[in-house]
Amino acid sequence: MQFITRKKKSPPAVIIVSMIDVLLVVLIFLMVTTNFKQQPAVKLALPESKQSKAGSSENNPLVITVSKQGPFYLQKDPVSFERLQERLMDESRKNPDVTLAIRADTEAAFGQVIKVMDAAKAANIKVVSAYTKGAAK
Repeated sequence: MQFITRKKKSPPAVIIVSMIDVLLVVLIFLMVTTNFKQQPAVKLALPESKQSKAGSSENNPLVITVSKQGPFYLQKDPVSFERLQERLMDESRKNPDVTLAIRADTEAAFGQVIKVMDAAKAANIKVVSAYTKGAAK
């Protein structure tokens, strides 16, 4: 004899539509609050010059960054001095008219800049320039 009838339990219903709405709102919130500004790999304080030019006249120069500490950067890749010399030789062989631009921090050791200039001379790179910022008026 059964006096109690048992009800069959149905599985809980998850409302997918409202969950998608909430996730979409969270995604939009994250997209709006994300900072899209590109941060430089190395922070430099460029030296000031009254003779600095707004634009570069060379076509795609090789850019070497000399920071006050750490490795050299060729374009945006960190390299050792030996690897820098090899890459300058390779680029000079590929294109004899290649130009070089040096971005050096104001507190970088002057000997490091001279080493880069010597490596450029050894690679027969004839045009070497430096990045500066305009002097404050």
